[in-house]
Amino acid sequence: MTGPSLADGRSPTRKRSGSERTASINSLDHDILCVVFSFLGPFDLARCSSVCKFWNKIVSKSKLLQDLYYRRRCSYAHSSNMPALSQKPLRYHMREWAIQHHQSSLREGHVDLDQWKGHSIGVNQCRMKTGLILTGVGDKVMRLWSAESYICLGEYAIPHAVSLIDYDFDESKIVGLIGTRIGIWRRGGQRSIFPSREGTFPKGLCLRYLDPEAVIGCEDGTVRVFDMYSRKCSRIIRMHSAPVTCLSLSGEQLIFSGSSLGSITISGLSSDERVATLRPNDRIGIKTLCFNPCSNLVFAGCASGYASCWDLRKMGVLWERRVSPNVLYSLGHMQYDTSTLVVGGIDGVLRVLDQSTGELVSSFVMDQLVSSASSSGGIEKRKGRRLSEDAQIDSIPRAARPPITCLAVGMKKVVTAHNGKQIRMWKFR
Repeated sequence: MTGPSLADGRSPTRKRSGSERTASINSLDHDILCVVFSFLGPFDLARCSSVCKFWNKIVSKSKLLQDLYYRRRCSYAHSSNMPALSQKPLRYHMREWAIQHHQSSLREGHVDLDQWKGHSIGVNQCRMKTGLILTGVGDKVMRLWSAESYICLGEYAIPHAVSLIDYDFDESKIVGLIGTRIGIWRRGGQRSIFPSREGTFPKGLCLRYLDPEAVIGCEDGTVRVFDMYSRKCSRIIRMHSAPVTCLSLSGEQLIFSGSSLGSITISGLSSDERVATLRPNDRIGIKTLCFNPCSNLVFAGCASGYASCWDLRKMGVLWERRVSPNVLYSLGHMQYDTSTLVVGGIDGVLRVLDQSTGELVSSFVMDQLVSSASSSGGIEKRKGRRLSEDAQIDSIPRAARPPITCLAVGMKKVVTAHNGKQIRMWKFR
């Protein structure tokens, strides 16, 4: 008996199993793969190395990556450093190249914009990690998107009796601050809320999560640390005499908190010991902050438009600059990047600063003059416009620069939320 066929006589395509796909991949000759891989660039090589162990071994052991490294630096054949460099793992070279490409793209590249309707009403928060974007705060649902295709991968409903204030996520779950309690949404869809006897606290204003602990910044100036597994508050740390407006966590067990009075306090995550207090010269409230563990620098944005940087090794101010005439709502950098800092605020201009000096490197808005903006599958494609140093911001239409209420930085891309229905992806090249 013959199998089923399509109307045109062809046999239907059968989906191959994982073992069949692996066998097909491994059937390619080692030498043939080396020749094919030699035509690829570093990012394509990285993707190939993650396909399977066989390909990873070929890319790593054949020195393709090291050869490419030297060719790009015009010192391929005669470098005395090649033996030492060849011992470094693949991830080291890929990280180095990735950061260099990212930095040069933000400093000198062109920018394209993709925007899509993410919610039925305005939302003002976004996070981006491991190729995923999570948006929310404003309506009754959080949505998880692919950072490449913008396909919605999941929806996570907020209980109707409470409002979502802030959230964070990792590869397996979303942790949200809802009302005066904490909620957990598993990526599979299951939702749970901390019991009232353990999970309630004074009004929370911000949240950050670093497994296994969620840290809540409260209106009474305290920071409360919750264990996600025992679902209990393990510590209450007095950080400020004013509301805690923003938080950042480090893998070295440090909590950074900004206050409405303009100070930043650093405490240990595993104890209530205060490490330091940082005070900018401009005392208007801290709206956003982040910590770069690679350089030990702390960055903050204020309500007056100032950005500030402190060096934790010296516990002193490295620089302070007024980069915007109005409030700075969000700032961030890509992991391992010690060169560029992306800043956004109420004037809607996306700015790139030098992390070491605070100098303005570049600034962007959406180009309103592009008449050939295209739309495909609900994704509107536009062009970004690089602004000159003497550009008059007030003369730029507000439609091209809605307030940037939140941003997240990835490889040669920045996702922004604007307290509207649209989510924007800035892609630098």
